[in-house]
Amino acid sequence: MKYIIITKKIWDKKNFKNLGKNFILLNKINKNKIKKINPKIIFFIHWSKLIDKSIYDKYLCIQFHSSNLPKGRGGSPIQNQILLNIKNTKLSAFRISKKLDSGPLCLQQKISLNGNALEIFCRLEKTALIMIKKIIKMKNIKFYKQKGVPSFFKRRNPKQSKINLKNTNTINKLYDFLRMLDAPDYPNAYIRLNKFKFSFNNIKLFKNKVYASIEIIKK
Repeated sequence: MKYIIITKKIWDKKNFKNLGKNFILLNKINKNKIKKINPKIIFFIHWSKLIDKSIYDKYLCIQFHSSNLPKGRGGSPIQNQILLNIKNTKLSAFRISKKLDSGPLCLQQKISLNGNALEIFCRLEKTALIMIKKIIKMKNIKFYKQKGVPSFFKRRNPKQSKINLKNTNTINKLYDFLRMLDAPDYPNAYIRLNKFKFSFNNIKLFKNKVYASIEIIKK
């Protein structure tokens, strides 16, 4: 049996080592390649684009979403939950269907939202791969309907990475805002002073003080 894992970006290569010859890793949906492989299951990690009906109708497609579904459907779930002061959440594996993040669940696992965005993404990857190994060992994968009242997040845009001092008026709130955007090639938190843009990364909190590296760009 062959399995495909599709992910837009790998945050920690160590997580994907030794997957085995039965796994094929792709960074985009390639219908011709998928057809040739004819996988038993296609898994989606770190995936935010809509998936064509022709894919999830023909193949069993399981996606991972970092919230306790049905709570937190939609975009930027990590950042939106941190802004709500949520410390722990769940990584939800669900069968892809027509409605966004609404398909039946097959497995959930607790994950911590401590640390910066990169640390959380790496933790999410590692947990997702552990869950994948559990799922493929199941003789019959049981899916169950999401229970509870759904809530929805909006995907954040780069402009929302600008620091609003009114909303980050304590050390902890400022730290949360900075760390939730702290990952390579990610829209880091920033402020503007005159013609300069100050971006913050490598965020640390120690003894009620925030430490960071600052990149200064003239705009």
